[in-house]
Amino acid sequence: MQTTRPARAAPNIWHAGAVLSLLMAFASVSTDFYLPAMPAMADDLGVGPGAMEFTVSTYLVGLSIGQLIWGPISDALGRRGPVAVGLVLFIAGSVGCGLSDSIGSMVGWRLLQAFGAASSVVLSRAMVRDLYTGARAAQMMSIIMAVMTLAPVIAPSAGALVAGAYGWRMIFALLVVIGLVALAALATLPEPLAPAARTPELRLGRAFRTYGQIALNPAVLCHALAVGFFYIGMFAYVAGTPFVFIEYHGLSPQAYGLLFAACVGAITTGNLVNSRIVARLGTLRVLQLGGAAAALFGLLAAVAGLTDFGGWIGIFLPLFCFLGCTGLVMPNGLSGALDVAVRDAGSVAAFCGALQYGGGILGSALVGLLANGTAAPFGLVLALAGLSCFATTWILGRLPAMARR
Repeated sequence: MQTTRPARAAPNIWHAGAVLSLLMAFASVSTDFYLPAMPAMADDLGVGPGAMEFTVSTYLVGLSIGQLIWGPISDALGRRGPVAVGLVLFIAGSVGCGLSDSIGSMVGWRLLQAFGAASSVVLSRAMVRDLYTGARAAQMMSIIMAVMTLAPVIAPSAGALVAGAYGWRMIFALLVVIGLVALAALATLPEPLAPAARTPELRLGRAFRTYGQIALNPAVLCHALAVGFFYIGMFAYVAGTPFVFIEYHGLSPQAYGLLFAACVGAITTGNLVNSRIVARLGTLRVLQLGGAAAALFGLLAAVAGLTDFGGWIGIFLPLFCFLGCTGLVMPNGLSGALDVAVRDAGSVAAFCGALQYGGGILGSALVGLLANGTAAPFGLVLALAGLSCFATTWILGRLPAMARR
């Protein structure tokens, strides 16, 4: 692959960071915002909690599939237009969710909502690659991820307040407003992909052949797999910790909320640390450091889950440290994969995003399938995620230097 591309004037880093953070946060906000209202939604729609949880799984599926389609579209047509269309679909899906009177319609509208949101998630990453390169791109990715990690702290509490005061349908009305604000913010950014850097024409058949070519690129594949394997642990954390801390270890929901906020603080801190050290150490070295640390803390979590050593603290501490590795793995895995691309940055970002959320689907499923009434399955899945991530970064470091560029 070539390593040069037409230069584009980058906007102010804080302005771009704010807009791109908003776009990238759609995946989190769209789910975290309505989580506290799920019991009320289940009662109103006349279904059990398991059916409502299916709306989360459906959303992840929509994100994964959507990213594979939006990536090549943006490589041919530019970034801003597809993001705008995706935001319109997201707004339409939010309206549909708010008006739903059955679980079937809710699932269908959530799928449309996720498909639209996928454009913002994947193309915001590609826009970082269009505007910045190397360590600067990793720094920008860390800033974005540090900002967007505030969403899991604010969104559930805000959703609970809104649902308590106005009912759960108002949550989706606010998501419509957020979509409109994102559309307005998008208009303040210039188109980052120069016409000369676009693919000659849009053909989805060609696009999926491109994904096949991307998968055969060992550097891109290893970077993407490092992120995907790590996300097995991330969604094991999302799906498994309510049971581990509330039901198994007996903590109150309020105490769990504090632990959740502390974990978000670990993720934010890791991203800020990465933004300080990546320029000096390089993306590959920091990615390998993050993979090794994730493997260590995953193994410690597995030991704590299997033996109950230290009670809830014994499993919380390695989980806290594992989540801190997010800032070392995610920005460098994504920017490392995108750095290999020239004309297909959108497709590479989509490929990484699909593996990322594919890992999330696998992680949440494994926690449920292996559940045995103890914390052991959660710890074992965390160890699997960390060891797999580390193995991938180890392989990446042993590729020929030319294959990593």
